[in-house]
Amino acid sequence: MPTRRTAFVLPWFLLTAALVAQRPDPVEVPWDDALPPGTDAHVARALAESTRHGEYVDVALGDGQQLNCWVVHPERADKAPVVVLIHDIRGLSDWARAVGDQLAQDGFLVVVPDFLSGKGPDGGGTASLGGDAGQAIRKLTEAEITARVAAALAWGRALPNANGKGAVLGFCWGGTQSFLCAIELQDLQAAVVFYGSAPGATATTVPGERIARIAAPVLGCYGGNDARINATLGPTIAAMLEHGKPFEFHSFEGAGHGFTRNQAAAGGANRTAVQFAWPLALAFLRRHL
Repeated sequence: MPTRRTAFVLPWFLLTAALVAQRPDPVEVPWDDALPPGTDAHVARALAESTRHGEYVDVALGDGQQLNCWVVHPERADKAPVVVLIHDIRGLSDWARAVGDQLAQDGFLVVVPDFLSGKGPDGGGTASLGGDAGQAIRKLTEAEITARVAAALAWGRALPNANGKGAVLGFCWGGTQSFLCAIELQDLQAAVVFYGSAPGATATTVPGERIARIAAPVLGCYGGNDARINATLGPTIAAMLEHGKPFEFHSFEGAGHGFTRNQAAAGGANRTAVQFAWPLALAFLRRHL
């Protein structure tokens, strides 16, 4: 007689409970003034206790619009390189401003644009969009993004305390845009990508004609448990090697997507990733700026 096989399916509520049980418990994240803030409480503390000068400025765009930016000046006697920090898909948040302040503490003149400037109700930006910020940011074109980075970079380089060199550093959505800027902006000295993919990259291909245009060295920092982004890494590495483009990349075991912002998750792996990735990013920027 043929063997009868019966499929066993867990009820949805038991399956959900099983999946939740497999997730590592959150860890306590201690305050560390040498790292970007990894909790909401640390974000508030970083902004409240900063001794650096930070201010909002409006940078003129070529189309007559204004790009609202958070600018933080480092405390140093000599001129500083400029880093344009590209926020994640949530827009210009307190977390992005606090990371900008951390970069300034590390010696860089930091410009954090609100890429949603003029995209909200009555010409507002991230704050006016609320929960719709993610949808609005997906509508930005590559041309708009690179024009806004170029404007922020040019404005920063023109400041009297800037040394004329510039880089981009982005997280998540911003990480992909950082890779985009390495392709489209030929006057960059460096690009840092936190868990972002190369523009147009898939699990099988990367547009080689775009990679061939990269003029700046690229650093990539990735979470080991970020399958969506990591699926594109193999083709990206191959394309960068084929075209002779400098690409330093690091993957941190057990860390998930967005590990810099959510340091309590992944049972401590996210926190460990930040402890290694942030010094790597600083060393890379200092080497090229």
